[in-house]
Amino acid sequence: MQNFNRKKHWENIYQTKALEEVSWFQPTPETSLNFFKQFNVPATAKIIDIGGGDSFLVDHLLDLGYQDITVLDISEIALDRARQRLGDRANTVKWIVADAATFKTNEKYDFWHDRAAFHFLTEENEISDYLDTVQQCIKPNGILVIGTFSEKGPQKCSGIEIRQYSEKAMTGRLKHFFEKIKCITVDHNTPFGTIQNFVFCSFRKLQIL
Repeated sequence: MQNFNRKKHWENIYQTKALEEVSWFQPTPETSLNFFKQFNVPATAKIIDIGGGDSFLVDHLLDLGYQDITVLDISEIALDRARQRLGDRANTVKWIVADAATFKTNEKYDFWHDRAAFHFLTEENEISDYLDTVQQCIKPNGILVIGTFSEKGPQKCSGIEIRQYSEKAMTGRLKHFFEKIKCITVDHNTPFGTIQNFVFCSFRKLQIL
């Protein structure tokens, strides 16, 4: 998509649509929360939520006592909405306005969560750069959870194309640095009464000797 301004696109979405008017709205992100339970992620773990926007995952993680949470999104408006909703609790969260495709950091995370950001990266250079950052920024034995539209899911979201993934395709992209733990498919019921099929894969960072 030549000349496509991704940041402008998402700022416009969050400026013109209410929380419940976007397809990814979830009052309780049960699938994501189940991964935290499955891996018994300690409250002191360093967590980053990629493309978190104004989702409720951060609210639930704070309720569960997590102390080191970072939320990243390309849209400053989305993060502002989340901060306003959380009130004083927002001060305990780190907020980063950045494009997942170009995000770089020296931080090292125990748990990297990405629900529906990765599949918006359709150019090979963006995908490679993102995965390089993932590989560099997750601690050895750290956990990576990525959720994308499956091959049975939509081909577009919010008016732009996405890249669908199968369990095999997702695992193939990550096999050099990560060990697959589990992949599941999930039907997400949108506020509009439609169903979107996702594949969620969890991985453990390999210790490279």
